[in-house]
Amino acid sequence: MKVTQIHHVAYRCKDAKQTVEWYGKYLNMDFILAIAENEVPSTKEPDPYMHVFLDAGQGNVLAFFELPTHPSMQLDRNTPAWCQHLALQVETMDDLLTTKASLEADGINVIGPTNHTIFKSIYFFDPSGHRLELALNTNTLTMEKRLDEVKWDMLNEWAETKKAPSHGRWMHQ
Repeated sequence: MKVTQIHHVAYRCKDAKQTVEWYGKYLNMDFILAIAENEVPSTKEPDPYMHVFLDAGQGNVLAFFELPTHPSMQLDRNTPAWCQHLALQVETMDDLLTTKASLEADGINVIGPTNHTIFKSIYFFDPSGHRLELALNTNTLTMEKRLDEVKWDMLNEWAETKKAPSHGRWMHQ
C-alpha cells in the first residue's frame, strides 16, 4: 500500500465561522463542506462539534473543528511556536507580497519575506493562534540534486550526534 494523497489536515479552531471567513479573505480558500454532529462518529461519545473544510488547491483540503464544550484550546507548550506551523505554497512573489500587505493592512503581524535559499516565505498567525507560512519555491534542479544526494547522510549523522550536519551549509553562505 502507498498513500496517494493527503485527504485533509485538521486542526482545532476557536470559531468555525470566523475561521472560514478569515481563510477566505486572506488566503482565498473556498469553503467546501461543513459537518456538524452531536456525537463523535468513531467513538460514539456525545460531543457536539462543527467541522469545516477549505479548499487549499490541487486537491488539498484544510479542515478545522470547533469544539464548544471543551476547555479553551492551547498549543503544545513544550514545542516552540516557530516550529508548529502549516506551510502553504504560493505561485509568485507578487502573491507573497500582496498577501503580506493585506495582512499588515489589517494589523496582522507578518515576519518576512525570509530567504531560505530554496524558497522564500512569510510567517503570521491565524485567529486561533496557528502559525502559518506562505512559501514561494526558488530552488533550481541543481539545488534539488545537491540536497537529494546528501539527505540520508545528513539524517544518519543527525541521528548519531543531534547536531546540525554541514552537508547543506552552502544554502546559507
